[in-house]
Amino acid sequence: MIKRLFAPLLLLSLSMIVSCKREAAPPAPASTTDAAPEAAEETLAEIQAEAEKGEAQAQLKLGSAFAKGEGVAQNDGEAVKWYRKAAEQNLAQAQNLLGLSYDEGKGVTQDAVEAATWYRKAAEQGYADAQYNLALCYVSGAGVDKNAAEAVKWYQKAADQNLAGAQLNLGVCYEEGTGVVKDAVEAMKWYLLAANQGNEEAKTYRAELEKSMTPEQISSANKSSEEFKPKVAP
Repeated sequence: MIKRLFAPLLLLSLSMIVSCKREAAPPAPASTTDAAPEAAEETLAEIQAEAEKGEAQAQLKLGSAFAKGEGVAQNDGEAVKWYRKAAEQNLAQAQNLLGLSYDEGKGVTQDAVEAATWYRKAAEQGYADAQYNLALCYVSGAGVDKNAAEAVKWYQKAADQNLAGAQLNLGVCYEEGTGVVKDAVEAMKWYLLAANQGNEEAKTYRAELEKSMTPEQISSANKSSEEFKPKVAP
């Protein structure tokens, strides 16, 4: 049985024609978008003033406001402008969102190489969403050379931080022996962890795989999943 890897939809509803995702559904890459300003805490004018002074978090918030049209007219070009300013200050979330902009061609010409470049900058800082997105690039060969082992490497890093989509896809890699030695127990462990976070695809895969496993293997996978402790990004 060949499974198609799955990429979850996260908080921001974005276009699904992206270059670094060739998984089921079609999916969208990971993007944490909790940076938009909250009216009760900061006004948009205050955020813009801070952004214009060069404050990276404010630049990220302003970019998010333009991306979603919150408090300003929606403008992808302006979103990219402010994401870039924050990304160039090495803010990982902004780097991931700038990569996503290149990936989807929103506010900028679509460019898989640029997308992968910005994902990598954030991924190397330990940002789980970007690690996941970079893995998707290696799966499809978008902006990088196709490389299953590299995909597993980045899925692993994101899965270790408890990102459910990465846990699911890592489980698929272990079940199918793609980029890693085939291992049903390890696959089941990651399916269990993703399923425990409510991932429906993982629940289905877990049930299917369980049919071909011994009670000892299932017990071992359960024990490993129970002992799992998420890593915290540096």
